Amino acid sequence: MARLRLEWIRPLLVLTDTPRPDCQTCHGKGGIACDYGDETGEYAGTDWEDCDCWNPHQWWTLLRLPERRRPYRDPWATPGGYSDEPPF
Repeated sequence: MARLRLEWIRPLLVLTDTPRPDCQTCHGKGGIACDYGDETGEYAGTDWEDCDCWNPHQWWTLLRLPERRRPYRDPWATPGGYSDEPPF
């Protein structure tokens, strides 16, 4: 199991399923990559077949995290709140 932080409507901390490291089919990778070619025999891409040892779409919500509110900051204010320049 792995922990993951998601940002949807509210931030969540979720527990996700991971592949079995001792799986004889995928050897812990979670699936099998299958290369395929076009009608001329040239490489055209790779398909991914998920292994039965895990479900990549399965997760459980552990904790709803509080939203981090950002304080209001004037975009025109100088850093530190003061300026070294003389007034005009």
